[in-house]
Amino acid sequence: MDTCLYIKKPKGITSFKLCQSLRPVFKTRAIGHTGTLDPLASGVMVVLIGKACKLNQFLVGHDKTYIATVKLGLRTTSEDIEGEIIEERECQMPDFEKIETCLNSFLGDSYQIPPLTSAIKVNGKKLYEYQRNNEEVELKPRPIHISKIRLLKVYEDTFKFEVTVSSGTYIRALARDVLAKLGLIGVISDLERVMLGKVRLEDCDDLEDVLKGVYQSHSPYEVLSQEYETIEVEDPKMILDGKHYFIDAKEEEILLSHEKKALAIYRRLKDREYKCVRGLF
Repeated sequence: MDTCLYIKKPKGITSFKLCQSLRPVFKTRAIGHTGTLDPLASGVMVVLIGKACKLNQFLVGHDKTYIATVKLGLRTTSEDIEGEIIEERECQMPDFEKIETCLNSFLGDSYQIPPLTSAIKVNGKKLYEYQRNNEEVELKPRPIHISKIRLLKVYEDTFKFEVTVSSGTYIRALARDVLAKLGLIGVISDLERVMLGKVRLEDCDDLEDVLKGVYQSHSPYEVLSQEYETIEVEDPKMILDGKHYFIDAKEEEILLSHEKKALAIYRRLKDREYKCVRGLF
């Protein structure tokens, strides 16, 4: 089966383990996903099965929306509740307006230093490997963009906010920076991804149901046509042969399809001439 699934990842497992658990259901090792979630996190995952794994490069990089809960008074090695505690102190919860103002100050373009427990590679080695080996490494700020952020609830020692961020933004690091600006310490205690690109949490199937064979399948055409200008071709042969295609199209990259089956992603070479980036058949 060559298809895409929208799955609600439960807390407590890695994204890799979720994909592994699907292998017996779909009887293939060709299973991938378009965006990792930490074990602590739950929510939207787009999972690719079989030849649909070819879609991966065209579906990464989307904006993501999260609902995050921050607990005050702790600092850990991982910047979330599951890490080793390295500092504890009593913190007074600011009022709603002060937190809201602080969150709003992070809107737009900025730079972020990623968590040391992340899988970003520096000199060919993942950051968490440096931490595991107690090795020093220079952490360089990375550009991020926050398009929406709003405070939802404030409790005695936690607050909850919703945020829409560019790909590559770490919510743990965002919470760390917000707390530092407020003069506090704290960690992410809960994190839910409620949107990935155009896929919403309510569009997703529960993992338990998928493991029982109960799920909604989404074809590569259905998924890609939401993201790309789509051109229906009458004769697919020249596309299957990877030949250049001449068309008046608006976008630099387009999806070529035949009878609502995704054939290939093409990129503009010049004017009306497009060349194949990746065949999807």
